[in-house]
Amino acid sequence: MVLPAFTLDAADGSRAFPTGRPALLCFVKEDCPTCGLSMPLIEEAHRAFGNEVDVLIVGQDAEGNAVLVERHGLTAPILDDSALHVSFAYDLDTVPTVILADPTGEERTRFVGFGRDDWRHLVSSLAETSGLRAPAVDWDAYPESRPGCGSKSVEPGIAERLEAEASGSPLRARRIEIATQDDEFEFMFDQGLTDGLPVVPPTPERVLRMLRGTRRDAQEVVATVPPNMAPATIEKIAINAVMAGCLPEYLPVVIAAIEAVCTDTFNAHGIMATTMGAAPVLVVNGPIRHRIGMNMGLGVLGQGNRANATIGRALMLVLRNVGGAKPGGTERSTFGSPMKYTMAFAEWEERSPWSPLHVERGFRAEQSVLTAFGMTGAPHLIVDQTSRSARALGGSIGVGLESAAHPKAHRYGDVLLVVGPEHLDTLTHDGYATKEHLRARVQEVTARPFADVVSDDEVGGGASADSLTSMTAEQRARLVPKFDTPANIHIVVAGADAGKWSAFFAGWTTGAGGTIPTSRVIEE
Repeated sequence: MVLPAFTLDAADGSRAFPTGRPALLCFVKEDCPTCGLSMPLIEEAHRAFGNEVDVLIVGQDAEGNAVLVERHGLTAPILDDSALHVSFAYDLDTVPTVILADPTGEERTRFVGFGRDDWRHLVSSLAETSGLRAPAVDWDAYPESRPGCGSKSVEPGIAERLEAEASGSPLRARRIEIATQDDEFEFMFDQGLTDGLPVVPPTPERVLRMLRGTRRDAQEVVATVPPNMAPATIEKIAINAVMAGCLPEYLPVVIAAIEAVCTDTFNAHGIMATTMGAAPVLVVNGPIRHRIGMNMGLGVLGQGNRANATIGRALMLVLRNVGGAKPGGTERSTFGSPMKYTMAFAEWEERSPWSPLHVERGFRAEQSVLTAFGMTGAPHLIVDQTSRSARALGGSIGVGLESAAHPKAHRYGDVLLVVGPEHLDTLTHDGYATKEHLRARVQEVTARPFADVVSDDEVGGGASADSLTSMTAEQRARLVPKFDTPANIHIVVAGADAGKWSAFFAGWTTGAGGTIPTSRVIEE
């Protein structure tokens, strides 16, 4: 194997490899005891064979190199690899690593750590190759073997930096250099790259670590992100996932969220531009919920869980930093919404006898699936601590849902209902064996005569009163349910076991020109 060529600085000038002569490369670091054990033998090899063989000590930090020279009285040249690029190129795990190469740079011998027999054989081989006398070494003074130490090039943080700096790095995004005295967190604020909260600086090391969360190519274009219609590569998604505070294992979920949201059916441009204040709400189903520690119980729609908080935030940062959806630009929400920071949670499938959301939407139970909804405002609580029958509680939930957007807004589009476990128990113990039972009850209890859901001088917000003038009495009395169809009522189970509450998210405009809930399989 031909070894990588390099040029490094030494005290007497730079040295290049290959040298045109046999070369002995010795990779060491000062704080490694086994390297210290090897140093006298390296120096002996240099003094005995230096006229015919280039003995090059490759030290892994500049200050430590100076210590080694003084401590061992070295005359062999010690090369400064404190940047660790050569150690990385040689794929070192351990020091000392000793390599004998021929004049063309072809590797002939290599050993790692300290082995007395390895050194004895090497010295004999150098003597035979050079025609020079081997040094007198008291081999009995050396131990039979000693393990080496970890190379600095594989230390956490350093390994990622070296990979990012290597010519084969998967990173292609433009790098921004900041002054050494600049506060990197304030810099991110100044550049408009945050959502108003601090973000994690996306250093190359952190981005590479994030990319290990997926097998997909870093330069694969996942989606075109509105409103700027900018391409979102896996790398750019990873950058924003770092900024959001994600762990690498969350990355497949974030990617699925981008795939779902940046579609014509979901209409992220409309979601982010409407003055109504809509935002994506992400629901995760399947095995990945447990693997990455998503919250589906106590405080499910609130703070405190890293996976829930950062997955939703990563999506919003991609829409902002890649797509350009920023308040005051295309982002024109009148009031905004806390959901524009983040909103992602998991369904507590195991707590419910009902079919989980992704199965209802045609996926297999064992698949991990993300579903994106375009919702407005924030979660609304439905409070009912008194109902003891499914019919009564279903009625409470129905009239609670009737307030979505406006109580008179009937033939409404989508709503996402989160049924709490205590409410679930009341419903299922009293005959509501499926979600369809609850959907039917909601439609039943919210059905109003058409004449009651039109605007009038007392209460606006409904259908135009002008439509009544051409209607018959029968048409005016026709019952109109709250939701256009039962299928518009999307139901999941989540929340703590204690508390007789449910919650709901009211949908933004549904259908053409609006948004349609969109699901994607999470590719792990």
